[in-house]
Amino acid sequence: MSAKVCLLAFKAVCLRALLFQIIFISTSPTALGFRWNDDLQKVVKFGDGFLEKPEDVCVDKKGTFYTVTRDGWVKRKHRHGPWENWKKLGGNSLLGVAMSNDGHLLICDANQGLIKVSEKGWKLLSSKVNGKKIRFADDVIQASDGPIYFSDASTKYGLSDWTYDVLEGKPHGRLLKYNPYTGHTSIHLNHLSFPNGVALSRKQDFLVVCETWKFRCLKHWLKGKLKGNTSIFVDNLPGGPDNINLAPDGSFWIALLNLRTSGTKELVLEGVEGKAMVVKVNEDGKIIRKLDDSRGKVMAFVTSALEFEEHLYLGNLNSTFIGRLNLNKNT
Repeated sequence: MSAKVCLLAFKAVCLRALLFQIIFISTSPTALGFRWNDDLQKVVKFGDGFLEKPEDVCVDKKGTFYTVTRDGWVKRKHRHGPWENWKKLGGNSLLGVAMSNDGHLLICDANQGLIKVSEKGWKLLSSKVNGKKIRFADDVIQASDGPIYFSDASTKYGLSDWTYDVLEGKPHGRLLKYNPYTGHTSIHLNHLSFPNGVALSRKQDFLVVCETWKFRCLKHWLKGKLKGNTSIFVDNLPGGPDNINLAPDGSFWIALLNLRTSGTKELVLEGVEGKAMVVKVNEDGKIIRKLDDSRGKVMAFVTSALEFEEHLYLGNLNSTFIGRLNLNKNT
């Protein structure tokens, strides 16, 4: 047996061991007091057949929707129009999206970095920090006073080999800060465990960043007496937190990956696709609502949840549509 084969076999064994460790350390949703309700089976398939694995979704002040798909497109839908191919960026690594303060689109391309898209085209804003390449740009949000915060999920592994980040179980991630006036990118928070979604509070006095492998989200203060302090916002979630979005009432919607299924490698590669779950968390970090599809019958591998005009829009990596749920009628 070659040294390369031996190494691969060793990594596989280690991966199984670590995944079982995650299972035993983490508590199941039912043990945490959450009952499956299958509310996400009631979604309307928004853009069905036109959106290839739409990871994230955002909407501007006019009610125009934007999403990015794994076939390299930025797709757009005006309020009273159909979905359309808007900008072709190429590749299969487009992840988080958010509106910029000037009405354009901010996108995290895992392989390239932070991108800004407008009617005129697109521009790479940031691909390096301290002279080193940003390896895994994941999610983004811009504060009203200018700074753009975006997560770099891992400084060691990229989108193609992210499972090895689980294997090591080390905090390779960080939260970056881009200054749009100077073009400078700095490290805002370091040593995070696969930082994923990022969201600002209603008053923008703190931000929340999701640590997927730790089943928790952190609160980092940007203003006030606690400025610069970081603490746990919500812990022991019933799934690995992916993207997070501010809700109109000041709470947060968090998409959860199903990482609590028994099995070995299937925990990562198949387990996340078997179910769907999102939770709503208030400003104090308390879960106040949960929606799910216990069998992945309609929605699975949900990666983002955005509330707009009393509907919830669900990005995912397991379909060709965005799920749209009427929050007043169906839950």
